[in-house]
Amino acid sequence: MSVELDRTLGRTGVRVTPLTLGTMNFGRWQSEEESLRIVDAALDAGIRVVDTADAYADGVTEEIVGRALRGRRDRVFLATKFHFQIGDDPSHAGNSRRWITQAVEDSLRRLGTDHIDLYQAHRPDPETDLLETLQTLNDLIRAGKISYYGTSVFPAHEQVRAHWLAEKHGLIAPHTEQLPYSLLVRGAEREVFPTVREYGVGVLTYGPLAAGWLSGKYRIGGAQPESARADLIPGRFDVDAPANRHKLAAADALAALAEQNDLSLVELAVAFALNHPAVSSVIIGPRTREHLDAYLRGAQVQLSDEILDAVDAIVEPGTQFHDRDTGRNTPSLQPAALRRR
Repeated sequence: MSVELDRTLGRTGVRVTPLTLGTMNFGRWQSEEESLRIVDAALDAGIRVVDTADAYADGVTEEIVGRALRGRRDRVFLATKFHFQIGDDPSHAGNSRRWITQAVEDSLRRLGTDHIDLYQAHRPDPETDLLETLQTLNDLIRAGKISYYGTSVFPAHEQVRAHWLAEKHGLIAPHTEQLPYSLLVRGAEREVFPTVREYGVGVLTYGPLAAGWLSGKYRIGGAQPESARADLIPGRFDVDAPANRHKLAAADALAALAEQNDLSLVELAVAFALNHPAVSSVIIGPRTREHLDAYLRGAQVQLSDEILDAVDAIVEPGTQFHDRDTGRNTPSLQPAALRRR
């Protein structure tokens, strides 16, 4: 079972596979040996996009990816990110020119490559002028250090502002946006997807299994599933928490819908994420060959209008059950922004 280069990444003209290998587990929840096996299996299956970030395992993940791609770098469209703090120095973070120009050199060294295909701002930086970030990334393109650049978890209004600034100042605008999207996390359908489609922005979505909620383990009456993420953020995963009751009911109903159509919930979830016309590629994070095979099967599934209508009846379009599922901490909702002087 394999996938093909059958999609275009926004307005870039670059052909990409429907599945992207995500590497956040490498060096953190997955040993290097296991990680290397997954890379081999993914490449053998035809996956040609690999996404990582400097902040994953504080740079260790990029090093593992670099070793995994040694001798076959030219077969892969390689994406990484900057923004989150690296190490103990608080100045080693953000979207400023000072940090980006250092961060890109560090990533190039760790990845063992002379260029990055896609360099992404991992999150917005309210402390840095967005124009400074765009100008710096344009300079990196001209210097040949990166081929394209993108954003990650930027709200629609920031997307519009970035494109407006680029047009006003004669710059190349962002080529991509990366964000969470799944059967249970559909907030992007409201504003971000329509906005990026208008600007021809390619979209890499992550979390097709909604951080495990769509693995098939979350069922009404079932035991609380164990997971490393649940240990880190218990409130987001506790099935007994009031905020998660509707989410659990939806996950259970979606699992039943998958069974009715002779699909696994994983297959339904991957096929759904790939079905949206705004989506260029879906980032997956398999830890075993069995996980990878399930994702690959999902990429082959074509969902009928009847199934999609049934999904919409369970989870209304634009729905998100938990604000944390958006992947961002909205500045306007933080305590300092809510308090009167």
